[in-house]
Amino acid sequence: MRIVVLAGGIGGARFLRGLKAAAPEADITVIGNTGDDIHLFGLKVCPDLDTVMYTLGGGINEEQGWGRDDESFRVKEELAAYGVGPEWFGLGDRDFATHIVRTQMLDAGFALSAVTEALCARWQPGVRLLPMTDDRVETHVAIGEGGERRAVHFQEYWVRMRASVDAHAVVPVGAEQATPAPGVLEAVADADLILFPPSNPVVSIGTILAVPGIRDAVAASGAPVIGLSPIVGDAPVRGMADKVLAAVDVESTAAAVARYYGAKGRSVAQTERAGLLDGWLVDTVDAGSVGEVEAAGIRCRAVPLMMTDVDATAAMVREALALAEEVRA
Repeated sequence: MRIVVLAGGIGGARFLRGLKAAAPEADITVIGNTGDDIHLFGLKVCPDLDTVMYTLGGGINEEQGWGRDDESFRVKEELAAYGVGPEWFGLGDRDFATHIVRTQMLDAGFALSAVTEALCARWQPGVRLLPMTDDRVETHVAIGEGGERRAVHFQEYWVRMRASVDAHAVVPVGAEQATPAPGVLEAVADADLILFPPSNPVVSIGTILAVPGIRDAVAASGAPVIGLSPIVGDAPVRGMADKVLAAVDVESTAAAVARYYGAKGRSVAQTERAGLLDGWLVDTVDAGSVGEVEAAGIRCRAVPLMMTDVDATAAMVREALALAEEVRA
């Protein structure tokens, strides 16, 4: 089975670990979000791609879900001693090596997709990891009160500010001019199943879908498209999905996120976007929303959705695979 997964960082990476456990024979292609990418200290940093690569390759810091295991921060400390920032973004010494290699290859003329393939040759993640685009796209968040609004990079909003202020708009800068990376549209067209893990629907999966051609390819796919809610009990399981959902006028509920993606074959309400979902999984605490989701034209089931360990995540994946079979039937 050929499975395509649109993935953000921590949630997407942990979901993929469960997917590999539940479907060990599957041919998995991951389309990774690059809207979180940022240039720091002269280096190109790709947090979501690296989190997937490290997690599946066995090098992730399991406690925090990002960065390298057994990490030290002497380079960061030395940079701070020189007064070089930003100090709020914690790149470790091992992590620096990845960004140095990536930047050297990009400067030598290699595309990000080729660089990602080369980095994965070391880590052997067991999936084909593709950036959504080789072009530069960076997600910015509009913040501020009254007429004093300003835009900050998503990393500053999340890492430095901890999403402590409201987001008024989320803009994937450069997305409209970007093109999908080589292999992205082909993977979607050839897929037997497309999965939206419980990643952030606005700044992770939403940014991938903002690259022209990707959303239309998913909508036109003959494969079932199954999503898993990142919202449990009207709150995000992890991160700041509630803040960025509010910025796009979407309630922080499992049913509202399903409607935000839309039912495949229908237009999303109040927009001209094509709907995407055939099926949607909500957590058991949100079982009361199943009827609401199905009324929107999306088949829905309530199952446990907490990724407490690999076994629990694999069980979630098997529920998604079962729902896909229902859609096919």
